[in-house]
Amino acid sequence: MNEFLGTSGLILNEPLLWERGKKGRAAYSLPARDVPESPLPEALCGAGPDFPDLAEVEVVRHYTRLSTWNYGVDTGFYPLGSCTMKYNPKTNERQAALKGFAAAHPLLPAPLSQGALKLMAELERDLAEITGLPAVTLQPAAGAHGELAGMLIFHAYHKSRGKQRTKILIPDTAHGTNPASAALCGYAPVPVPSDGEGVIDPKTVAALMDEETAGIMITNPNTLGLFEENIREIARIVHEKGGLVYGDGANMNAVLGIVRPGEIGIDILHLNLHKTFSTPHGGGGPGAGPVAVRADLARFLPVPRVIEKDGRYELCDAFPDSVGRVMAFHGHVGVLIRAYSYIRTMGPAGLRQASRLAVLNANYVRERLKGTLHLAYNRPCMHECVFSDANQQADGISTLEMAKRLMDYGYHPPTIYFPLVVHGSIMIEPTETETKEDLDQFCAAFKAIVQEAKESPQLLREAPERCKVTRLDETAAARNPCLIG
Repeated sequence: MNEFLGTSGLILNEPLLWERGKKGRAAYSLPARDVPESPLPEALCGAGPDFPDLAEVEVVRHYTRLSTWNYGVDTGFYPLGSCTMKYNPKTNERQAALKGFAAAHPLLPAPLSQGALKLMAELERDLAEITGLPAVTLQPAAGAHGELAGMLIFHAYHKSRGKQRTKILIPDTAHGTNPASAALCGYAPVPVPSDGEGVIDPKTVAALMDEETAGIMITNPNTLGLFEENIREIARIVHEKGGLVYGDGANMNAVLGIVRPGEIGIDILHLNLHKTFSTPHGGGGPGAGPVAVRADLARFLPVPRVIEKDGRYELCDAFPDSVGRVMAFHGHVGVLIRAYSYIRTMGPAGLRQASRLAVLNANYVRERLKGTLHLAYNRPCMHECVFSDANQQADGISTLEMAKRLMDYGYHPPTIYFPLVVHGSIMIEPTETETKEDLDQFCAAFKAIVQEAKESPQLLREAPERCKVTRLDETAAARNPCLIG
């Protein structure tokens, strides 16, 4: 096998289409006209859009060349921690592309949408079974949107009890959008520091939880890749003070079929279907952030809700305590279809095995790189492991420079500088779909880079050198972005 997975052959530059076209070229040919010519009325004539004139081969080559610049999960290992960029079976794409789903208009009436509505109702039931929370909405369009919906339910719940609250507890190991979602609903985020083991100490929560605190938002497994083993005791403390426990379920990929959040004290949970249940969300594509709640909170879920009546399905708004709509239409339905396909094709045993393999792979990488990189918390992890650049500081090399050099070896860099609780953090999530051979090669690349940091540190400071675009001035790029090049 080659030493480098990175580019060693041609890298084709590609101009803008407007720079390539020539007047008179066309990518199509029309049949001979068999009716008299009839000019358009003058009022309908104008300059029109400034499209270039191109031959078919120019169009094909343009987009094919552009596609070779991309790096995605179909190209290679994509170790972004906290993002679950796993490969997903292509059958899910096939189901989402079925004409009855893909061509359906969101304004079709219920009698003409029975297939889509039934799928949504069954997906809600599947997610309720997986989470242990009996009521589900599919409406939120992404993870942070699900957080917002959850905070709106917090607000509605406390309002229904006659006293609104002002604060919410946010652990330092929570996802970064949690405090923003809480603040949007009028809550003041209160930071909760993790302990020396990387998890939340119930005593810390007890000291902060009072009658002005609406509850806690807790990511479990947390962003250090560690399971919050004190979750039951934390939930008890919060509940005794009249608060709610919000579970950020973005990391459910680690615990499917093993832990049901509703059974360990979680009251409200969002799921990232585009991470855990197919459809990786790289490139800013559509997401889905369903929210599951305990039974007594179901009345606050967004409307319309899918209900079954006399064997037929319909969207119903008759829930007076609802927080209202959180999206104009019913979520990103294409993502819902992919998630439904993933759950049904995997089945309970398959989902459980996926989580077990995700945890196995992360612990394998942790053991292979332990000693090469500084391990932030030397204990078994869940789906991701967190290192730092502490071992490389003596060589004057930072996390950023190692990540840049990794690109020369043909790998997308892992998540860096997050979570903030670890200085110079390197978060790696291998996912369940990577083979041992691929993980070995990735770890070997990282070990080689660490050796280069000692012997040839300038290589890392100037990396990447094999990519189409080499080292950028990131400060200038952020201030003066080039949006067309």
